[in-house]
Amino acid sequence: MRICILGGDGYLGWPTAMHFSLRGHEVVAVDSMIKRHWATMVGVAPLEPTPFLQDRAAHWYKKTGKLIDVVVDDITANPGLLHQIFRDYQPDVIIHYAEQPSAPYSMMNQEAAIHTQQNNIIGNLNVMFAMRDNCPQAHLIKLGTMGEYGTPNIDIEEGWIEIEHKGRKDRMLYPKKAHSLYHLSKVADSNNLEFGCRIWNLAVTDLNQGVVYGTDTPEMDNDPELRTSFHYDDIFGTVLNRFVVQAAIGNPLTVYGTGGQTRGYLNIRDTLQCVELAALHPAKAGEFRVFNQFTEQFSILDLAQKVQKVSLQYHLDTTINHLPNPREEMEQHYYHAIHTGLPELGLRPCPLTDDVIAHMLECAIRAKESIRSVGLLPRVTWKHGMDERRV
Repeated sequence: MRICILGGDGYLGWPTAMHFSLRGHEVVAVDSMIKRHWATMVGVAPLEPTPFLQDRAAHWYKKTGKLIDVVVDDITANPGLLHQIFRDYQPDVIIHYAEQPSAPYSMMNQEAAIHTQQNNIIGNLNVMFAMRDNCPQAHLIKLGTMGEYGTPNIDIEEGWIEIEHKGRKDRMLYPKKAHSLYHLSKVADSNNLEFGCRIWNLAVTDLNQGVVYGTDTPEMDNDPELRTSFHYDDIFGTVLNRFVVQAAIGNPLTVYGTGGQTRGYLNIRDTLQCVELAALHPAKAGEFRVFNQFTEQFSILDLAQKVQKVSLQYHLDTTINHLPNPREEMEQHYYHAIHTGLPELGLRPCPLTDDVIAHMLECAIRAKESIRSVGLLPRVTWKHGMDERRV
């Protein structure tokens, strides 16, 4: 297939590009590199230096003989870009990761909130119009988030819900109660995409992804020239990645509030499985298909205790500190999300075992000299935004 990956420089985008390239698909990766700027702006960096997309693609070709085309440009600021790419490339599959991915970033201040929503919503609309006008037969795989749903006191269905109201029934998009202004941008994306399917007959799979963890994928092959951007900080990192890095340097694991917040999680390797399954089993024309993309559910305290247990094997005296929760969220709540679609297509999960955590911990220990203290503690509160003194 011809596959266009938007956001190809990212934590998920680059591994996805290698994954499909190695399997013989034609791949073009598009990215503006703006996340690197955002990270610099808030004083954080990946655990280890991440080569630029062009350099990784060149090294990949030298190593495997497989070509990944690279386009460096901004799909939000330059709407004509996607029209040209889709017209010339005629992709079979478009994988859309190209969005500002951080809830804390979106809550830093008014400027960051507006930028998040403009970047994400307008960029997504540009994708939709370019598909409609140039490759309406393509299948769009869009990365959504489980955070769109919030924590309702009922089961979370996969995107749609059957309701009965005053004796009448209908099938509707599942009601959303997003956790942040970032998550609200994703809700807008989902609504816009459903509209595009209903009105323009687009084919879309919306992957409502849980929290991703992990340092590497098989295609990286322990090659530093092919690594992806493993973030552990308070803005762009995810919670398990942060706990592992804190353990590696002997810092307390920082649990927000009681730690009862429960979410869906998955290994970065499972993200690649899920995206490939969606690509190989596409949505139909006019179908807005939603998969809840996670493999296991844990509370924050569950994860801290798992990391604490494994760290003892490395003689690391790891403690757990409960901090005042900077977020506005329920810390004890019902959480049961349905996720049957991807397993029915053949997903074989990589569970979060002690060995998986140990591998992540060993990677963090090897790179411990490069770990920054900035971002190990939260700097953004949902009530007041960024504490600029700690940037």
